[in-house]
Amino acid sequence: MSAQVNTVLGPFSSWASTEYSVRSNGICFPNKNPRHGGTFHGTSPSGDAAGCGSKNVQKKYSSGSGARRRRARAGMALLAATRAAAGLRGIAASASSAPSAASAGGRREREREPPFVLGERGTTMAVGGHRGMGMNAVGAPPGARVGTARERENTLLSLGRAAAHAAVAFVEFDVQVTKDGCPIIFHDDFILTQRNGTVYEKRVTDLLLEEFLSYGPQKGSHKVFKPLLRRTGDGRVLDWRTEEDDSLCTLQEVFEHVSPRLGFNIELKFDDNIMYHRKDLECALQAILKVVFQYARNRPVFFSSFHPDAARMMRELQSLYPVLFLTEGGTSKHHDSRRNSPDDAIRVCLEYDLHGIVSEVRGVLKNPSAVIRAQESNLVLLTYGQLNNVWEAVYIQYLMGIKGVIVDQVEEISNAVSGFSKPDLSQGGAGLDGAKHQAFSQQQLGFLLRLIPELIEQQH
Repeated sequence: MSAQVNTVLGPFSSWASTEYSVRSNGICFPNKNPRHGGTFHGTSPSGDAAGCGSKNVQKKYSSGSGARRRRARAGMALLAATRAAAGLRGIAASASSAPSAASAGGRREREREPPFVLGERGTTMAVGGHRGMGMNAVGAPPGARVGTARERENTLLSLGRAAAHAAVAFVEFDVQVTKDGCPIIFHDDFILTQRNGTVYEKRVTDLLLEEFLSYGPQKGSHKVFKPLLRRTGDGRVLDWRTEEDDSLCTLQEVFEHVSPRLGFNIELKFDDNIMYHRKDLECALQAILKVVFQYARNRPVFFSSFHPDAARMMRELQSLYPVLFLTEGGTSKHHDSRRNSPDDAIRVCLEYDLHGIVSEVRGVLKNPSAVIRAQESNLVLLTYGQLNNVWEAVYIQYLMGIKGVIVDQVEEISNAVSGFSKPDLSQGGAGLDGAKHQAFSQQQLGFLLRLIPELIEQQH
């Protein structure tokens, strides 16, 4: 790959030994030869895709009771994590000579190419800002580590401030499409306001663009046309207040006003409680693609979605930008069986020819061997979740070979990741070079031993 292309790609540059598809906007990623024009075989949310219905069998530990059993589990999980880190190094070193991984359902063998690589300035982990500088959680207690971002999430203010941190490679934000076909930035399925003491809520996708933009502060004015409220997890409706507010915005505005050096992780947002027809999905995705194709230029962009069929369709509609599958990673049960474990997510990616997985971090830490399976399947693996705001938990993922983390504590975690260095694995026979690396401190080991048993024993 030429030096010119590498310069354009910035933090998303990939291994030079791979054959890439380079388009006019300078973004490149591995060729996967999607089946354009093929028949769409999506399933209803309650059904299984072909080859995606089987469950991952979890081993049960029986090494005693109480504290002894927890110590045994912690030791086994720590050993698995260490082996995962070592195994990934070996897999990376031999990627060019390893045989192709066959996908589910007897499909053709996938090309053996590494996925696009996130990270910059020599690191192997990229940091992404969650909805910009972090999500807002109304009613969060003072001093809480999650949900207390000063800026309103998913706004130009929040996304722009994330771009100001050189260590931040990309921002994640949520895109929906209004009734009149405009892609807008908003997370929740419903938007709430209050008038004369009465709370009103409307589905975001039922709004025209003009009405959507009338909520919250207005551009060029301190006047608020419609106050914004938000529903908490326990059902309460509270004022949605932030220290520094900003107006709602469209996808086009984000492309136009946020630094072009910043990568965009565009989450394709669909309501879990709705069964979408193919034409509805395609209409929304085409509207989003129209804006991306027109305004992305040289910006690194990739898509992600919890909706398996939306991810599949986005992969079929275009071959320019990578598509990743979002999954709870087994941390919660979902009626769509494709979303219930890391192994299910891997099968979805292989079946639909996706580029990788964005998993809830606890799902990966509870099942560290999934990192190796994803690598063997040529899939990039990123994580999200509250544990990503604890730098020690991020450090463990760094050692395991996770390619990127989406975080709310943007400044703190990006600074920590910038200072990470690899441990010296050569003493265990797994080192890949002679460089000296930082080992675990006693504090970090103590954190691991406390953290891992809790993750393993957590119920769905």
